[in-house]
Amino acid sequence: MAHQTGATVSKRGFGSIRKLPSGRYQARYTGPDGAEHKAPKTFGAKLDAESWLSDRRREIDRNLWNPREADQAESPMFEPYADEWLKTRMVNGRPLKIRTRDHYRQLLDLHLLPTFGTKHLNQITPADVRAWHAELLPDAPTMRAHAYSLLRTIMTTAFNSELVDANPCRVEGAGSARRRSRTVPATIDELTTIVETMPARYRLMTLLAAWCALRFGELIEIRRRDVVLEYEVDDDGARQLVGGYVSVSRGAVRDATRNAYVQQDSAKSDAGTRDVHIPPHVLADAERHLAEYTGPKADALLFPAPEGGYLTPTTLYSYFYPAREAAKRTDLRFHDLRHTGAVLAAATGATLAELQQRLGHSTVSAAMRYQHAAKGRDRKIAEALSKLIEGDTPR
Repeated sequence: MAHQTGATVSKRGFGSIRKLPSGRYQARYTGPDGAEHKAPKTFGAKLDAESWLSDRRREIDRNLWNPREADQAESPMFEPYADEWLKTRMVNGRPLKIRTRDHYRQLLDLHLLPTFGTKHLNQITPADVRAWHAELLPDAPTMRAHAYSLLRTIMTTAFNSELVDANPCRVEGAGSARRRSRTVPATIDELTTIVETMPARYRLMTLLAAWCALRFGELIEIRRRDVVLEYEVDDDGARQLVGGYVSVSRGAVRDATRNAYVQQDSAKSDAGTRDVHIPPHVLADAERHLAEYTGPKADALLFPAPEGGYLTPTTLYSYFYPAREAAKRTDLRFHDLRHTGAVLAAATGATLAELQQRLGHSTVSAAMRYQHAAKGRDRKIAEALSKLIEGDTPR
């Protein structure tokens, strides 16, 4: 039979056994209802497949046969399977990052388990997935895409483990979401207003978020030893501050199980471990902050919370909201300062590889967003060229 290419079929008096290309065995039979029924899992030995068919035959002979119970008895239910999947999930040989694990846990609890939790894996059909997706988070396209992608990934693992015959997640394009709005970077004047309105001890944090395009989790984990300032001695023996950089190798992330921020041994990804040079006009602010607002020990946090420990977004926004209002940019999030810095870096003519390295991106595609945004300046350049004719034309 054409659909059994690559598999060996063994005919029996009751049912049939198929040897799959993987070397495992699949059992199936025709029930009293005239429909074909397959074992809910494959078998490592042919004898086990034969035993499963014999059990089904005895149930039929004794009028004890129940197709639902027979077909689903050994198929894992989605909730315990997904829970175990989350506990043991590895990416590139490493456990999930805390933030990723917590995000998946929230998606499971809020959006996947209420619909699929009590279903056996091989009960979940493409129609079930389509109906679920059609009602899922219509006003939150990004979260909707994340939830669908998680379900698809879990079911892919189940398929690869031969617990289901096919992945039921087949909604085209459901794993991606178009952004409804574009982030508008802050202007230099707006950024200046924001920085000047922030409390003095958090001004450098704001400057580094923008001019060095650092993430919030990276900023709150920066310690004295991570900031390297470079000096030269002039002919008179005086030290001159000539350069400096921030070494980014760790981050802090909120652990939902502890309800607290904890240190993450590495940055967001391998690419996130990097040295980010501080623009010259920010160097004096860095020097002043280290002298006035940072403890003397090498592991002293640069931007601790007022009561010590990690600064939380709630505390930061209590200062940032008035600052952005002063700049008339109430749409701006603190993370958008990183976007601002990325666009400014792209505007200098930085290559994609240079942007990727500075921003700590693991893929070029992310850096391309900022380069494209910088290219939007070309219209302004064209307008400025036209203004030349308003005055004396250069000769």
